[in-house]
Amino acid sequence: MMRDVFIDGAAGTTGLEIRERLAGRDEFRIVALEGDARRDRTARARALNDADFVILCLPDDAAREAVSLIENDRTRVIDASSAHRTDPDWTYGFAELEPGQAQAIAQARFVSNPGCYPTAFLAMVRPLVRAGLVPHDWPISVNAVSGYSGGGKPLIAAFEDDAAPDATATAHRAYAVGLAHKHVLEMQRHARIEHPPIFQPSVARTFRGMLAEVPLPLHALPRRPSLAAIENALRETYRDSPLIHVVADEDAGAIEIEHDANTDCMTLHVCGNADRGQARLIATLDNLGKGAGGAAVQNLNIMAGLDPMAGLRR
Repeated sequence: MMRDVFIDGAAGTTGLEIRERLAGRDEFRIVALEGDARRDRTARARALNDADFVILCLPDDAAREAVSLIENDRTRVIDASSAHRTDPDWTYGFAELEPGQAQAIAQARFVSNPGCYPTAFLAMVRPLVRAGLVPHDWPISVNAVSGYSGGGKPLIAAFEDDAAPDATATAHRAYAVGLAHKHVLEMQRHARIEHPPIFQPSVARTFRGMLAEVPLPLHALPRRPSLAAIENALRETYRDSPLIHVVADEDAGAIEIEHDANTDCMTLHVCGNADRGQARLIATLDNLGKGAGGAAVQNLNIMAGLDPMAGLRR
């Protein structure tokens, strides 16, 4: 049976990624408003209520408005904005995060797609907190670098269009230095940790790709876990995942931001120095793949009862 999928915000970066992954599939009929109809409230309301599934690729306020326009109890929603990521009435759309999470997504009507940075952070941290290797009240920091496509059309223009108002020639820049990035609460809530992590985001002159790092002083943790124990906990968590891979990279010469670019995979690199009791956990993923459009398609597949990997890039 073919189901109608309305992508609200299909002309944006994430919307285009989702359309590309769904193109040619016979399980779905893609509905996307064009031109002035994208801003027509009546046209949007009709499309929202006619669809079997809605994927919101909108700013937060517009996503909340879109949900308010749904007047039936049938349409199921995946929100790729950050509007509902900490809302207890929405199911968090990170299928690999917790035991039973994929089943919860399959049964949910409202699913909030994770942010790209939180996806990397949570994949590394949540299993270690759950296993008791990192205490829930431990002060955690995460340094992350994203390709500039993560900032949408304005940031893409800044890096690619010399005539753009904020055009830049920089290779790398840090931002959100006031430690108030909107992803912090999402990280804290779903990692189930007591304190907000110190989040240090930045953007690099590469279109797509992401590299996030969590340093851990193993010798200072209460249980003093070994580097091998950290690796084993992550391997056990993701042993059945076709998308999340754990590798031991203690002797890696370098790990590139583009390692998982143009795929919907994520690699967790376990690095560090066992003798010194220090770990560097590094996640690589595509900020538009597992960090956005790929995750939305994975959630759509799960909600529709299909192969979760259909249409994804490995």
